[in-house]
Amino acid sequence: MEYHTFSELRESYAFILPLMIFILIFVLLPVLGTFINSFFRDISFMQRKFILFENYKQLFNDSDFYGAIRFTILFILVSVPLEIILGLIFALILNEAVPFRGFLRACVLLPWAIPSAISGRLWELIFNYNYGLANFLCIKLGISTGPINWLGSSLGAFLGIVIADVWKTTPFVTIILLAGLSSIPIELYSQAKVDGSNFLQRFHKVTMPLLKPVLIVALLFRTIDALRIFDLVYVLTHGGPGGATTSLSLYSYRYFLAGDFGYGSAISVVLFVIAFILSVVYIKLGRFAELGT
Repeated sequence: MEYHTFSELRESYAFILPLMIFILIFVLLPVLGTFINSFFRDISFMQRKFILFENYKQLFNDSDFYGAIRFTILFILVSVPLEIILGLIFALILNEAVPFRGFLRACVLLPWAIPSAISGRLWELIFNYNYGLANFLCIKLGISTGPINWLGSSLGAFLGIVIADVWKTTPFVTIILLAGLSSIPIELYSQAKVDGSNFLQRFHKVTMPLLKPVLIVALLFRTIDALRIFDLVYVLTHGGPGGATTSLSLYSYRYFLAGDFGYGSAISVVLFVIAFILSVVYIKLGRFAELGT
């Protein structure tokens, strides 16, 4: 954009200055502080000492850290594709002229509007061994002869967290993709129908190419959010059984809670680096720079 006067340039900076100050104070400074703190032995009952990379050396020899990475990555690989697929299906349905479309769109938002801690408590009750709805249905339908300890096994706890997360965040993906679908000109579909294209051909040739940037944005948001999952894991399993569902965020939180701020900061830095790399990859896949030219 070309500015013709100094006054226009000054006004443009005045508009973005509050945002830049907000980012500096609430984003950049905390991130910088965490990076710096990761190079110190910062334990609440000991004297603070600069140790350079010792926290990272300890971290990369920590089997529990690798277990947290393994769970977090596996959780992303399972939950995010499910949310994207289900969100796309629901968005396609709600984009059509179905009865009570406005009411259905409002209902879709309800699971996402519920706070994560409350959602986690809700699913904890559903999976409860003694009186949970999941066991009640399984017994009534003849799927099992007795109650199942859903959250007492590694696989059951993992699937429980995935189900709870998919239930809560699929509506978020649906709303984003629905906004993208609404922006596609209806004339393109009309022309495709005139050319004899069926639904699958229109979806492949019209919908997906135009929806790709929005799809990448939804994928980016959900991947980063899944990478730092904390609430659901903390409420549902507390990282158990036996640490099988400990996420990176929960692992970092435990060290901060214990007063080991240096080691906790090192874990947070690794989490930040992973999130940054994934963001760059998604932005490259979305080719947003080309869209802006």
